[in-house]
Amino acid sequence: MGSTTVVHVLRHGEVYNPEKILYGRLPGYRLSELGVQMAKAAAQALAERNVTHVVASPLERAQQTAEPIAAQFGLPVGVDERLIESANWFEGKRVSPGDGSFRDPRNWWVLRDPVTPSWGEAYTVIAERMFAAVHAARVAAEGREAVCVSHQLPIWTLRRYVEHKRLWHDPRKRQCGLASLTSFHFDGAKIVGIGYTEPAAHLVAMSPTARTAKGA
Repeated sequence: MGSTTVVHVLRHGEVYNPEKILYGRLPGYRLSELGVQMAKAAAQALAERNVTHVVASPLERAQQTAEPIAAQFGLPVGVDERLIESANWFEGKRVSPGDGSFRDPRNWWVLRDPVTPSWGEAYTVIAERMFAAVHAARVAAEGREAVCVSHQLPIWTLRRYVEHKRLWHDPRKRQCGLASLTSFHFDGAKIVGIGYTEPAAHLVAMSPTARTAKGA
């Protein structure tokens, strides 16, 4: 039996996005005031854990979410490009269910392949880079715990990859709320369990944008 390590993959908190666009990898999108409170709630949930490594996507919202966790353990926030949001053709555009974007003939060619998908980074590429990032965090925190801060689609794609499920899916059914923790339990280098918690659920319930957050 190898050493027991846990890697918590944390989705960032709510983002200030008054234009309601799909911000994706665009710079300048930071946490809202409520999002900052979500990050603190996630940090509090991990306060009694043996966290020795904190790393995040390079995007501002992920770095901000990591800060209170790193601060309470006296750790720096590392950057791992592999944790970044997925690339998306609709980045910078207003896109949401019911707004007509998906019925617009000008977008049909972009939307032609939901399996790869044709409108963005391939699910297989997302899964492989996220899997590599989580294993790097496992090595860095061997025998203890690590936190990786990322984004909804990459986290959910990673989970489906680890669970040997098809990667294309209905985005409305993702189990990856704002500031949620998807925790991968390792025995040595083998994943032996996956946990999921929502330490900021009480704050998410207060968010008018939680169900329609773009580029998260």
